[in-house]
Amino acid sequence: MPTYLIAIDQGTTSTRAIVFDSALTAVAVSQQEFRQFFPSDGCVEHDPQDIWQSVIAVVREAMAKAGASAKDIAAIGIANQRETTLIWDRTTGKPIHNAIVWQDRRTADRCAELRAAGREPEIVAKTGLLLDPYFSATKIAWILDHVPGARAAAEAGRLAFGTVDTFLLWHLTGGRLHLTDATNAARTLLLDIHSGLWDAGLADLLRVPMALLPQVRDCSGDFGTTELFGGQIRICGVAGDQQAATVGQGCFQPGMMKSTYGTGCFALLNTGKQMVTSRNRLLTTIAYQLDGKRNYALEGAIFIAGATVQWLRDGLKMIATAADIGALAAQADPNEQVYLVPAFVGLGAPWWDAAARGAIYGLTRKSGPPELARAALESVGYQTRDLIEAMRSDWPAAAAADTVLRVDGGMTASDLTLQFLSDMLAAPVDRPVVMETTALGAAYLAGLAAGVCPDLAGFAGHWKRERRFEPQMDPALRARKWAGWQDAVRRTLTAH
Repeated sequence: MPTYLIAIDQGTTSTRAIVFDSALTAVAVSQQEFRQFFPSDGCVEHDPQDIWQSVIAVVREAMAKAGASAKDIAAIGIANQRETTLIWDRTTGKPIHNAIVWQDRRTADRCAELRAAGREPEIVAKTGLLLDPYFSATKIAWILDHVPGARAAAEAGRLAFGTVDTFLLWHLTGGRLHLTDATNAARTLLLDIHSGLWDAGLADLLRVPMALLPQVRDCSGDFGTTELFGGQIRICGVAGDQQAATVGQGCFQPGMMKSTYGTGCFALLNTGKQMVTSRNRLLTTIAYQLDGKRNYALEGAIFIAGATVQWLRDGLKMIATAADIGALAAQADPNEQVYLVPAFVGLGAPWWDAAARGAIYGLTRKSGPPELARAALESVGYQTRDLIEAMRSDWPAAAAADTVLRVDGGMTASDLTLQFLSDMLAAPVDRPVVMETTALGAAYLAGLAAGVCPDLAGFAGHWKRERRFEPQMDPALRARKWAGWQDAVRRTLTAH
């Protein structure tokens, strides 16, 4: 009987494949970075072929490292960067344009027009999302309007739209299946999250032909088979990366909260069967859907977290590797107070200012690379507190509970970052033993459907903490530093 599971973790800057055994212990990992394209200010693209080739390469390498063949693999699970938008020809499978990445802001003016026309309340009520270029629908319309003949081809049913999961499923199954899961569908501005169905009225408003859209399924179930890795392997799990991390962290009970620190930062608060409407411009989204039943979450999205470290490495050449930032930041003068507001592609929740751009405040003649490195790491703590304060305000049940934040993602390897996060939240921060919780969640969803993993309660019982960070900062210092951050953000916002 096959006992291995493969998780494809297709992220914004790299793709990973992890082979897990039946106890959900990672036995082999492969990772590959791919190119980023920035055609103009606020625009971010990927070459779909880069994404696809990276997936094939890492899966094959991970299987080879594990000494596993297709017959040893019970199922594949996919977690993916959400909202990133691809459109391709149904006959050839060839994309008609580069993928427009979730960070891309090129449709900000279109969103502003719809907002000015009073259409945002209707969209929020149905989708739980705000009118923002972050989401897929306005990206779809932009491609159809800018690629000659694309709109007519879409309306004739000759083109297919997908977020990255759908694009991968299409190619993994040889173009046989056009599918997505509920969590990815919920990020398009086109899904009614009450019913779990595509909404024809929203599609018409946002100028997206319904013929483009994939079928929506549960996160755990039948997503076809692939024959690209030496034999038939079932695909049994799909979830957007942040929802997969929520599953991987075992956050199945209302009130549980996780935050993932990758390219961006995304905090999700499980609200159970209750859809909580935010008064602070957070998102109401689907946390996961199993057996046709949806669990909901409040989500706050920070567009830039680990990408700030990338900028220090690649843009300013301040560090040689991302891992070097901790040692550099530790050298910072504690009397210097530099704030970095990383609005490189606008500010996300709770500000949603697409026009804002990055800014640095508090520089003195003594300020240097260590102070800038520390400001980059501290910006994560400040932005997370922005989100959690908004969540507490939106949902009294969360405010009344003792907050414990479960964290994951590449930045959480930094003790300095997590200690500051705990200090700024005045709450415990738990780092798990298994850091790759996004991949773990994808593997679990696949294993659940394949019959090799336990139920939710059984899986949650296996979650283990590697370390808990407790607040150590003097409350007066916390208040002073927080006030400085709030002032820095106010100065950065385009509408004061």
